[in-house]
Amino acid sequence: MVGMAVTFHRTVPIFRIFDLAKAREFYVGYAGFTVDWEHRFPGVAPVYMQVSRGGLVLHLSEHHGDATPGSTAYVEATGVRELHAELTARDYGYLRPGLDESEIGLCLELLDPFGNRLRLVEPPQ
Repeated sequence: MVGMAVTFHRTVPIFRIFDLAKAREFYVGYAGFTVDWEHRFPGVAPVYMQVSRGGLVLHLSEHHGDATPGSTAYVEATGVRELHAELTARDYGYLRPGLDESEIGLCLELLDPFGNRLRLVEPPQ
């Protein structure tokens, strides 16, 4: 039997969060993401939400078992130096990331309040 070839359309990392206010402060206030949607089951339930900035989409979850705290998402990007300048100019007292240049490219690593890392890399030209 001949089947249709598999096509993958998008990858969306899921990061575990433990405090919605701290997540919003970091992802929206500091990193410049937009909240696309939030979902909660009725009653007192954890949040599951999507944030995005340009083509980068993340799911943030308070649900136990959805993701492991301290995960890393490797993201290839352009404009990493400009993003670094933008973030450095913000008044956020919990993170002052540097830039690292290596054989893989120019890297800006953002560590959220829950130990998750966004490793933003601009590959060499």
